[in-house]
Amino acid sequence: MTPSFAPSLSTSALRYEYEVFVSFCEEDTRTSFTCHLLAALDRKKIRACRGEFNRTELMKAIETSRMAVVVFSKSYATSDRCLDELAKIMECNRVLNQRVIPIFYDVSPSEVREQKGNFEEAANLAGFHLKANR
Repeated sequence: MTPSFAPSLSTSALRYEYEVFVSFCEEDTRTSFTCHLLAALDRKKIRACRGEFNRTELMKAIETSRMAVVVFSKSYATSDRCLDELAKIMECNRVLNQRVIPIFYDVSPSEVREQKGNFEEAANLAGFHLKANR
């Protein structure tokens, strides 16, 4: 049975618990880029969710975040947890108009967009199109 990623909250009842949900692969970025990003958000008093929850709490945290930052890295597409987060984030983007900001850490945007390298194996990425920020 495929898990449902439909948000459980309606847009009219939505209350933000976090300003930013940060999705990242721990083995690639936890002690480097993401550590610095989370510290900078903390210094600016921006409430960020670090994703240290069980699956149910994690999906709720994504739903109740104003925006999501997805840090794509070499191993991101090999992590089931990251792909579950990404699917939920993209669903919230469509249904709740949640803003999504992609960051490409040691991977090119074309690797993700064209599903090359590790991203080629991640079938769950099919159909997700990231728009360039202007």
